[in-house]
Amino acid sequence: MRELLWLIPALPCAGFFILTLAGARLSHRGVALIGAGSVGLAALLSALVGLAFITAPPSSYAYVQTLWTWLEVSGLQPGIAFHLDPLALVMITVITAVGFLIHLYAVTYMGEEEGYGRFFAYMNLFVGAMLTLVLADNLLLLYLGWEGVGLCSYLLIGFWYRDPVSGYAARKAFVVTRVGDVALALGILLLATQVGTLHIQDLLRETARQWPDGSPLATLAAFLILGGALGKSAQLPLQTWLPDAMAGPVPVSALIHAATMVTAGVYLIARLQGLFTLAPAAQGAVAAIGAATLLLAGCSALVQRDIKRILAYSTISQIGYMFLALGVGAWSAAIFHFLTHAFFKALLFLGAGAVMLGLNHERDIYRMGGLRTRLPLTFWTFLVGAASLSAFPLVTAGFYSKEFILAQAWQSGGPWLWAAGIAGAFLTSLYAFRMVFLVFCGPAKGDVSLAPSLCRDIPLLVLALLAIVSGFLETPRTLGGLSLLTDFLRTGGPASLPELSLEVRLQLIASLASLAGIYTAYLFFRKRPRLAEEPQSAVVRLLHRFWFSGWGFDWLYHALLVQPFLWLAKINRDDFLDLIYRATAWCAAASHRALSRTQTGQVRWYAAVIAGGTVALVALAVFL
Repeated sequence: MRELLWLIPALPCAGFFILTLAGARLSHRGVALIGAGSVGLAALLSALVGLAFITAPPSSYAYVQTLWTWLEVSGLQPGIAFHLDPLALVMITVITAVGFLIHLYAVTYMGEEEGYGRFFAYMNLFVGAMLTLVLADNLLLLYLGWEGVGLCSYLLIGFWYRDPVSGYAARKAFVVTRVGDVALALGILLLATQVGTLHIQDLLRETARQWPDGSPLATLAAFLILGGALGKSAQLPLQTWLPDAMAGPVPVSALIHAATMVTAGVYLIARLQGLFTLAPAAQGAVAAIGAATLLLAGCSALVQRDIKRILAYSTISQIGYMFLALGVGAWSAAIFHFLTHAFFKALLFLGAGAVMLGLNHERDIYRMGGLRTRLPLTFWTFLVGAASLSAFPLVTAGFYSKEFILAQAWQSGGPWLWAAGIAGAFLTSLYAFRMVFLVFCGPAKGDVSLAPSLCRDIPLLVLALLAIVSGFLETPRTLGGLSLLTDFLRTGGPASLPELSLEVRLQLIASLASLAGIYTAYLFFRKRPRLAEEPQSAVVRLLHRFWFSGWGFDWLYHALLVQPFLWLAKINRDDFLDLIYRATAWCAAASHRALSRTQTGQVRWYAAVIAGGTVALVALAVFL
């Protein structure tokens, strides 16, 4: 069964090619069958390959499938080759399973949209590129998938290309992530020239052999790789593209935030963790950036009105938790949170899409309300997603994955990183249940019209179930001590754990932070909403605007980068090179005007020109 590994990325790519060539001639049913069906088959195949891998693991606990040699230059021989190990298996299982549920949801959600076939073609290519990225055996193939994911995000964010807002958001995502992509490309070139290989496993062995801890080359390479991860995963300071990316359709947002794109940076650092252990400065920067990002994004999420932008800032914050875990060496905890986050974040986006459909695409949470009884299925599934996002104790997957990160942050990162995680947990519960209380509770503020649909309801139910049960893959010692995921990833267990009594206290504090956030949201947005609506001081209003604007990063980049570039372009518009092209255009226009005067419509002049031309040709033939 492992020999069919290549089909997992090939199936969505095949769906893309079919829909690109024949999508305009297919019915909606045919487009949906190919678009969702190709990803569904990839999910089924991922499960079968995973079952075969678990029941009969290869000798090295990794399987490499080389299809052909791609390039052969100066001793480098990167191939079209796939590497399957526990990390890759977890990634492809989540990508295909969640991707299929999102595709199924999109069958109904996008049913009335123009460009139905084009949408599913882009979505298929998105999944295929992400699968290529995580299965790549070498950095060059990984970079191909990396760029494919970036291209697809541009196409899907700007799917409604006639809307200037969508076009701007797509360009912004492409340009901002391009900064990180350049850093990643430089890092790959540095590793190729200094280590002499692009095969990931060989590269990790050689860097450990050739470079000592703290080596300048290892540090430089790790920081360049980190730059690429920051762009794709929307971490400080390259996080500004993600909130604006909400201009795309809801299924696109769910796919970007849950299973593709923003998790690519987390995977990249986890895959190259051996390199980062050689560069303590870079690994420390990963933890610090993650801690800062989760706090800044949590504050911004707290003051947004657009339900999708709240979830966008939430994603930035939760990816920050994953970076925090990676930075303290707990990469199995980061992958565990990636898994649970994929389920509850996809659930929240799809639930938000159902709310928007029912309210004629309204996105302002202050214009919603009373939907608990009008959309009961959406309410209960959204509540499960919000509770898991908030790490509601004991019963949600988010509690177990976040607790795992916080315990490791205390033990390996110190009290400041742990405190940042606790503060982020409080903020997360506060903004998550602010959404719940404003959207689903209180008086109704509009008519609701949402026809039943199995394609919409089944993904919500399945994701709600996964947002609960997936947490029991890894439980703390005080709650059973299961370590199924850690054992499968073969990390040898966490590097260190707090002593049992301390672990209990840390869990209680984390649980209290989550419950305190929920109660505060209940107090301000449900029980006594006037407390949140009463006139605020000038300082509070200023802070609200500052957080609402994303801490002013867009303004800062516009002032420091965009405006100076436009100014230079303006004063340099008449440079020497421009004069050459303008002279060429002027000569072409002048020649056109001169030749157009010969078109008089008088036959005698045409005959004279023909005769003169004939004489000239004869003279040339005779004398030359």
